[in-house]
Order: sequence, then structure tokens, then C-alpha cells
Amino acid sequence: MSTKKRNWKPQTALVHGGTLRSGFGETSEAMYLTQGYVYETAQAAEARFKGEEPGFIYSRYANPTVDMFEKRMCALEGAEDARATASGMAAVTAALLCSARAGDHIVAARALFGSCRWVVETLAPKYGIEATLVDGTDIANWEKAVRPNTKLLFLESPTNPTLEVVDIAAVATLANSIGARLIVDNVFATPLQQRPLQLGAHIVVYSATKHIDGQGRCLGGVILSDKKWIDENLHDYFRHTGPSLSPFNAWTLLKGLETLPLRVRQQTESAGKIADFLAERPEIARVIYPGRADHPQAAVVKKQMTGGSTLICLDVKGGKQAAFAFQNALDIVLISNNLGDAKSLITHPATTTHKNLSDEARAELGIGPGTLRLSVGLEDTDDLLADVEQALKAAK
Repeated sequence: MSTKKRNWKPQTALVHGGTLRSGFGETSEAMYLTQGYVYETAQAAEARFKGEEPGFIYSRYANPTVDMFEKRMCALEGAEDARATASGMAAVTAALLCSARAGDHIVAARALFGSCRWVVETLAPKYGIEATLVDGTDIANWEKAVRPNTKLLFLESPTNPTLEVVDIAAVATLANSIGARLIVDNVFATPLQQRPLQLGAHIVVYSATKHIDGQGRCLGGVILSDKKWIDENLHDYFRHTGPSLSPFNAWTLLKGLETLPLRVRQQTESAGKIADFLAERPEIARVIYPGRADHPQAAVVKKQMTGGSTLICLDVKGGKQAAFAFQNALDIVLISNNLGDAKSLITHPATTTHKNLSDEARAELGIGPGTLRLSVGLEDTDDLLADVEQALKAAK
């Protein structure tokens, strides 16, 4: 397939972008389950290792199937280059450690997935990298936290699990003014509903495990940025530490990308209806959903997102006991800590994804004993509404 740039819409790029075909002319992307590659001559091997001749060397560095996934993600995200990783946390960790060194300082939004927060608060300081966590919804907090050695700003938006939305353009402007880089974890929005690079971010990371696969089959992650940063910062780290994505998982993710727009559209439509329903129920103390006018950062949502979300944050009156009773009474919705799946999933963050945080840290983030995160799947919307309604009644 020609590699010339095309002005494709996302739906087309997600079916055809980055496709490489072998001499057999296969329709579906080929799965290259190989570790190594052979060379016609010793001279050809030398030239390839020198970078004088294009081609693959070892699948820890690059692989044809993985390369297709990376190129397709670049076409969707509008990025110059990408590296696919074995998991979303491998992507986050690599992006952070490649952007800072001993003596540097990171400013991060405090509303982060538990493992992301561990990397910032616990792992980075072991390597001499200081970190400060702030309430990311107010740009003044970012400005106050900046130091002369601040080299990196990090956020996720919408956040996990309370769906706070951070003004990416404002934080990017601050990063540029101090010569720092901004990393955005864009998992909750998906590249279809928010484009961080267009908003000024320098690096975007995804857990491809979530919406990109979206069918509970495999793990994966991806880092996207400009080619210069990847060549100068990520390339050697990636090559020598080996967080690479397996070709089989890359092939699975390519298949997921083909249906991503259809799935996200349906999930978002259902989530909006369920959020509106929950907001009217007396059993619910609070609903946070980026598509609603009562979202705390509704103005920022309108400015930087093109859709709502596939996820809903809700607080059940009655705390942990009521939240557990509600979860246990659900019939269609499954209890799981994953999200972005074709199946609707619900989790209790205080006892699962954010259990390692202190009570005070969870309270700062708005995670209470009755807080639940609902990831809406592809089931019939009316069936989901009926399931939620019967579970609320059963949980009283």
C-alpha cells in the first residue's frame, strides 16, 4: 500500500491506515509472529544495523505487525511517530522516565490512576526525580508548583474515576513557557473525542487495553509524539529495556481499531442516557458525566472534547454497603476493574483501583465509600437502564 499522506476521516484511517501487505496480497493485516529476521548478505546485516538500509532487525525493536498498529495510531492521533508497548502502564512509565532525569522536577495532576500516581510519587523519586501533585482543574495550581528544574507536566483528562476535566491547552501553554513537556493520558476520552496534540500537548499515552481493544482480549499501550523526541529520548530506552508489544496483541488491536468509532459512538450515547437517568434517582447522591451541563468543568469539556464519555462516575447514598449492594444486584453489568469494554463494567474504586491511596488522598480526589465507576458497553440501552433501575431498588 502506498504510504503517501491521505486526508482520510478517522473511520477510514482506522480501517486502512498503515497497512503493509506481503506478496500474497492478503486483505486482513498479516500477523508476523517472529523474533528475528534474516539478511541476504553479511553486508546487508551490517548496513541494517548501521541504519543505512531500511528493514527490521529484531522484534523487540520493531515488527511489521506492530509497525502497522503504530502507523495507524499516528494517522488517528495526528502524530509523527509512535511506539507500541506491552501495556498502558509500560507506556506511561516509559514516557515519564524518558522525559526526566535525576535532578528534574515533575508537576502532575493529583487525579491519576493509582499505578500512574505510584510511578510519579514513588518510582520517580528513587531515580532522583522530584514530583509535586496539584489540583489540575485550576491552572493557577500548576503555575504555583513550577520550579526552575520543572521539566515535565503530566495529567489525565477526563480523570479516573471522577471524570474531572483539565484544560489541556492552558497546561500546554504553561509547559511551553518554561521549556517543559506535557504528557497527556488520553484513555478516557479516546482519540475520537479529544486530540491532545492539537491542543498543544507534546506526548500522548494510551492503555490500548481499554477502548482500542475494547473487547477484553489483550493488553497493550502506545506512546505518540514528534519523531525528534522519540528518536532522541524514547528510542534507546525502548530498544534496550524491552517494553515492546507482542505481534499477536498488535494484530488484535488493529482489529479493534476498525470498529472503534462504532463502539465509542454507541457507548457514549448509552452512557449519556444512563447518566441522565441516574441524576434523577433519589438513591444517587451525585453523578459526574462530561456530557452534562452540571459537570464541574462543563465549559472546558465544551472547548476541548467532541463528545461525552463512555464512563459515568456516581455516588450511591449509603456508602460502601449500599454501593456493594447495588453492584451485587446488577444482572447485565459485570463487576470488573477494566473499562472501555464491549461489556458494561462497574467498579468500586476505593476498594480496587485506588485502594492503595490513603483515606485523605481519596477524599481529595472525591472518591468516597459510595463512589462507583460505570463503564458502559454495547448492550441495548433499554436493557442497561432496566438493569440499573432494578439494582437500585434491590439495593435499598
